Amino acid sequence: MGSIGFEVDLHETRPFLGGRASSFLLNPADEHSEQIDNCQHVLLRCFTNLLDFYERTGVKEKIRFYDRLHFVRPGGAIDILKPGRLPAPAHLVGSLLMFRGLDFNDKYSILATLTAMSRERQHPRLDDITIAHWLTTHGATEKAISYFWKPILISALNEELERVSARPAFHVFLQGVMGNRTSYQIGIPAVPLSELYPSELDNRLGKNVRFHLRSSIKYIDPDEHGADYYISAVPFEHVNQLIPDLKLPLERFEHSPITGIHLWFDREITALPHAVLLNRTIQWMFRKSTNYFQCVVSASRSLLSISREEIIETAHRELGEFFPATHDARLIKAHVVKEIRATYSSTPGLETYRPLTMTKYPNLFLAGDWTQTGWPATMEGAVRSGYQAAEAVARATGREESFVLP
Repeated sequence: MGSIGFEVDLHETRPFLGGRASSFLLNPADEHSEQIDNCQHVLLRCFTNLLDFYERTGVKEKIRFYDRLHFVRPGGAIDILKPGRLPAPAHLVGSLLMFRGLDFNDKYSILATLTAMSRERQHPRLDDITIAHWLTTHGATEKAISYFWKPILISALNEELERVSARPAFHVFLQGVMGNRTSYQIGIPAVPLSELYPSELDNRLGKNVRFHLRSSIKYIDPDEHGADYYISAVPFEHVNQLIPDLKLPLERFEHSPITGIHLWFDREITALPHAVLLNRTIQWMFRKSTNYFQCVVSASRSLLSISREEIIETAHRELGEFFPATHDARLIKAHVVKEIRATYSSTPGLETYRPLTMTKYPNLFLAGDWTQTGWPATMEGAVRSGYQAAEAVARATGREESFVLP
């Protein structure tokens, strides 16, 4: 699997690469200012195509993987999800049964619903119902949902359980959590996101790739043949404006936001590298350095109308509920990033409307995590879409090339 020999001109509107996976200087006027991510991006070990892309671009070693997840309850008690001696898909059962925040009925309901999920993975109606409906009709207890299903699914799908289709939720668990003994492991960039997608990336991809930053394409007419082939990788809200004659039925698509809260204290408040924070507004904590922590709220519609000060106060207060050392620490500075168009929302019935890579034009192809990739709105889906588009271009020239990894 390698290059298919085309000369590629990539046009990017912004002055940097990475799109929504980007970084910026906290204080642009200060040359010593720290660089922060627009939001914490997390990948799973089962993201085979994303990891292949990182290997191709020479940054794979900048991802740090963790083999255990810390579920922290208000008060500071910690339950750890980690693999035991059993083979997949039962490799996490031993640690799950040790969760002190769940009673026997809660644990039994999780095991029963995971078993039912494996049994019903091919059910044709999964995209017609929400995962909340599926869980409640399959006996999931209220505490099992709030302590186990919600934290994993809301962060993975960036959507509330009452709004998200059961189909992508099944995919996350069957491919990620239960896929094999390592597929559930989370990978966190050890560097700012800008270092994963640096401006010199074109040099790493070979002489046939030319990047044009701050270059905005307003309109594409595939019939004019300004290029041999076109790949449109814009978000769904821009594609019909970019290529009006496509007339894609995108009315069902909508966005789901993510809010990132960056907090700097005068000391360390926890040594945990990351944590799932249960039953509060803040859903995840990531320790970026000794005294710098990023909190994440996925599907954060409730925060969009709330002021920066209120969000910081909420995050500060809730961190104190999970990590008591916060009470003795002084908050030095804080920053809030509301990513309003973070992902598309995987609502029931949407799967039918996700377009294929091929279009009615033989020289025009689509890419983007919102196209039919087999994955929900993830970085894995985004890379798969690009690989699918490359395969489609190759087929258009009479060659069969394989880029998408299983």
